[in-house]
Amino acid sequence: MASLTEHHELPLPRLEAPVRLLAIVAPYYREIAEGLLTGARATADAGGATLEVIEVPGALEIPIAVALAARSGRYDGFVALGCVIRGETTHYDTVCNDSSRGLTLLGLQGVCLGNGILTVENLGQAQVRADPAGQNKGGGAAAAALHLIALARRWSGASQDAAPAHDVIRLAGELEGQGKA
Repeated sequence: MASLTEHHELPLPRLEAPVRLLAIVAPYYREIAEGLLTGARATADAGGATLEVIEVPGALEIPIAVALAARSGRYDGFVALGCVIRGETTHYDTVCNDSSRGLTLLGLQGVCLGNGILTVENLGQAQVRADPAGQNKGGGAAAAALHLIALARRWSGASQDAAPAHDVIRLAGELEGQGKA
């Protein structure tokens, strides 16, 4: 059914200052990871960005690696690349949900990233999505990171009346000073 849907892609943003991207790749399915990375490299090049690549064991480690790298301040954005194929157990659900949730929480904290972790039913679906000449989900993840970097740069010069650059996400308890008279 998805093949009948027309998709619209935004043109890549124009970024004046150099852009440093880090691709975090889980190569569990090497052929799929290579396709995703090829697409991400081409999009990074087209957007004028440099792309460094590191590998981690699996999709669950990708958000952790992004968080560690984000703290270094060496990168403007991140591209998460990997593939999770449904198997016979509920492990698929855990990996899909937790890796996605981790990346979303990082994004809400102001980390510019594109999520190119495929979550598919079978290898055939993964091959179509990873193919740079097909759905090019690796390129799409790199484009998403570039768009978010452009927005972050646009809003980084906002006036003092603007909202804070980063929201505090608190899962439990009170922030210091809250609830005190």
